[in-house]
Amino acid sequence: MIGECFICGCYGVVERHHIFGGALRKKSERYGLVVTLCHSCHNEPPYGVHHNAKAMQKLHEYGQRKAMAENGWNIDDFRREFYKNYL
Repeated sequence: MIGECFICGCYGVVERHHIFGGALRKKSERYGLVVTLCHSCHNEPPYGVHHNAKAMQKLHEYGQRKAMAENGWNIDDFRREFYKNYL
């Protein structure tokens, strides 16, 4: 897919990344907590989100803020859905 990388802003081939993956992947999809990333920002060490805990933490913070704002949730509401507070 062609688009803009959420992290570096480059335009080109991008990959979809579920902010909350694994068992929370379907909830991420349902709540629109998916971003597009270039391959480097997505999957390449040392800065790709799958290899960089700081980058992943920033995405989790963004995802939590977005989910709370769009759904009128507070932190407890978010934790009920996604089990953890990232703020």
